Amino acid sequence: MELVYDDLRAHAAQLLARERSEHTLQPTALVHEAYLRLIGQERADIRSRTHFFAVAAAGMRRVLVDHARARNAQKRGGGRALERLGDELAIPWEDPSALLDLDRALTRLADIHPRAAQVVELRFFGGLKLEEVGLELGLSRETVKIDWRFARAWLTNALAGTD
Repeated sequence: MELVYDDLRAHAAQLLARERSEHTLQPTALVHEAYLRLIGQERADIRSRTHFFAVAAAGMRRVLVDHARARNAQKRGGGRALERLGDELAIPWEDPSALLDLDRALTRLADIHPRAAQVVELRFFGGLKLEEVGLELGLSRETVKIDWRFARAWLTNALAGTD
């Protein structure tokens, strides 16, 4: 953990920068919560640094989604400010339900195209570069790029209600 802590904290800060300004989670808390969930697993078979970041990405996604669910249970609606996912996908972050919408859409994408959903999770929640995603999934950079492009388009449509 000592070897990757600073990188995880920096990525957590990037994720939280996309959230609403009054978000109660801090980068350190996000990393710690994700880590506690990781070590709470019965079997965490970490194969490499890249694989660790992939597992951490999934953990941070779950923490943020759980936090958004709790907040959404307290407050619904409100104005939505748009934030971009990658190059071309706009996500409204001001409302915690936006993260829940993204999570639901990503879950639906995983049902029809699991690899593309993995690419999104690793890129968006894990902060991995195309090459790192390819290494983790055993794919070429070009294949990852194609999946990333497809997933962004699919998620844009899903979040706009046109899927």
